[in-house]
Amino acid sequence: MGRHLREAAEYILLRSVTGVLNRLSFRRAGAVGEWIGRLGYHPVGIRRDVVVRHIRAAFPDWPPEEVERVARAAYGSLGRTTIEAAVISSGRPGEVLDHFEGADGWEYVEQARAAGRGLIIVTGHLGNWELGGAYVIARGVPVDAVARHMANPHVDGYFTRARERAGARIIHDERAVREVPRAIRDNRAVAMLFDQGAVGLASTWVKFFGRYAKTPRGPATFALRLKAPVVFMAAVRQPSGRYRLIMEPISSESTGDREADIDRIVAEYTDALERWVRRYPEQYFWHHRRWKHQRPGTPPELGEP
Repeated sequence: MGRHLREAAEYILLRSVTGVLNRLSFRRAGAVGEWIGRLGYHPVGIRRDVVVRHIRAAFPDWPPEEVERVARAAYGSLGRTTIEAAVISSGRPGEVLDHFEGADGWEYVEQARAAGRGLIIVTGHLGNWELGGAYVIARGVPVDAVARHMANPHVDGYFTRARERAGARIIHDERAVREVPRAIRDNRAVAMLFDQGAVGLASTWVKFFGRYAKTPRGPATFALRLKAPVVFMAAVRQPSGRYRLIMEPISSESTGDREADIDRIVAEYTDALERWVRRYPEQYFWHHRRWKHQRPGTPPELGEP
């Protein structure tokens, strides 16, 4: 099958599945997504070796059965998150708030808004990051989300439209340098994912679970340049099935040493993500090769697992 036919088939499958699931309740649709996601672990086995190696490297003291349990759950979490993100925009206005037990640290968002200097929200692939952004919007905060294009342009367009229906304004990477300062000047919040190293993105090396990982420095650079406050965000699933939003302030003060300040800020928001991944390892996206890019001089035992 050629690339264009494959992309069209993927898009048709996505629309067909979400069309059916939109008729279900949010929770039931998520449960179906979790079941589909777990098939990726077994019997399909998509990136199963990568996921297991990453979890084992992050938690070297865990017995094999715990690594396997978390790996299976991570596939289910990814399936649930994907379906929830696809169907949330079709709900009634304000419905997203019903899916949360509450928010810890919301005062940091309110303080930033009151100061009028905009806000940079940094988040990782933990829990349901799309739903977290939708929650912020539902609380009345205008959000611009910086996003990379997906490989499949049809699927990329679908999720862009879904995010826009949920109230977000999308800034693709190639427009970030121009659009992010405008959003901050307008006292908007700008949301950025930071836990995937990519070719072409300005990055720095910081430790994540004891191994150096290539980490985008864009949020830190914008914060220093625009004097904007930074808040780490995670929307983590609770035993009740609902979510809790976590917001933590990240120091973005300038000391005058720009490079050192950028490294410090990137390390601080990476540390925040690691703390919460340790609490909710089943909800992290272990499928990405986080340590694929190696810092020069890295010893083999600290390289990619």
